[in-house]
Amino acid sequence: MPDRNPVAVVIGAGDATGGAIARRFARGGYSVCATRRNADKLQPLLEQIRADGGQAHGFGSDAREEDEVVALFRKIEDEIGPIEVFVFNIGANVPTSILEETARKYYKVWEMACFAGFLTAREAAKRMVTRGKGTILFTGATASLRGGANFAAFAGAKHALRALAQSMARELGPRGIHVAHVVIDGAIDTAFIRDNFPERYALKEKEGILQPEHIADSYWMLHSQPRDAWTHELDLRPWMEKF
Repeated sequence: MPDRNPVAVVIGAGDATGGAIARRFARGGYSVCATRRNADKLQPLLEQIRADGGQAHGFGSDAREEDEVVALFRKIEDEIGPIEVFVFNIGANVPTSILEETARKYYKVWEMACFAGFLTAREAAKRMVTRGKGTILFTGATASLRGGANFAAFAGAKHALRALAQSMARELGPRGIHVAHVVIDGAIDTAFIRDNFPERYALKEKEGILQPEHIADSYWMLHSQPRDAWTHELDLRPWMEKF
């Protein structure tokens, strides 16, 4: 029998930020539905949530494929519970000089970082409006606000995702849906940063890089806000990050 607890869906529940968000909402009493393209990579996260007393379900799903997305959200609502929280956390940060960028990769970055956000958020919104409540959270980046050198594809996709969040907030806010966009401005404590940018990673000792658990706490805060004081855009950065 399904548990029918309210559900938090995390699209892109990776080893750092996405996984931390999933754990935070599980601690808050939500049945977490976590997705990655490779479902096997979700097993450590699911086991940890369950070991801590939470409820977690994992799905292998390509968020760029409409049929897969529609089937995923139908399955979650039919078999697990009503979706109350939706988090889109797919990155696709692949820096390349504009002189070397290819049409194929540019399009793929847009598909992952923007189009997938549209497909998945649309399906979440369809369910939420029938109940008149819900939270939709998009993970943004520095590139959401400005296009840096060698980040044309990523910046274009992240700018578009931010516009999607703004449009959805204006349409869905009056219908009881809180839509927020979170700008993550700075390096995050991940294996990628540790292995490829050791000097930057060394700033961890000075609280100079973002901790996934602290990012997750901010997502929980956004979801917990009263309707009379909603935040639409929140930026998170270490104290020493320039902006």
